[in-house]
Amino acid sequence: MQQVILTLVFLFSSIVISNAQESEVKNSGTIKVLVVNALSDKGSVHFAFFDKENFRKQPLFSKTATIENGSSNVTFENVPFGEYAIICFHDENENDKLDFQVNGMPLESYGTSNNALSFGPPQFEDAKFIVGAEPLSLEIKF
Repeated sequence: MQQVILTLVFLFSSIVISNAQESEVKNSGTIKVLVVNALSDKGSVHFAFFDKENFRKQPLFSKTATIENGSSNVTFENVPFGEYAIICFHDENENDKLDFQVNGMPLESYGTSNNALSFGPPQFEDAKFIVGAEPLSLEIKF
């Protein structure tokens, strides 16, 4: 009898977990990001995915990709619907950080979603995009 009860509990738990995972996938999207104009194939491109609350702080997701013929791309899958922004940079010296001059100007190329350019650091409102049910493709230029 105990085995039957445990089997039923396990089966019920599996169904509940499976339904929760399906619901999560249904309410998430896919974003393909392509950098098209890296100055060289040396190093890699780091991609950081932010929401408004953590913009330029701790990314929700991050990926690193190699560069071939000046292009680099990544895909973010199962991203919950919402507003986000991406910042990426060309890590030529592969030290896993964006290097800056003494005056605060970046030494390595960087870009944001929507290719928003501004004097000073990137702003979320300029770089934001919406993740929905349709797959999204973004092209970022340095």
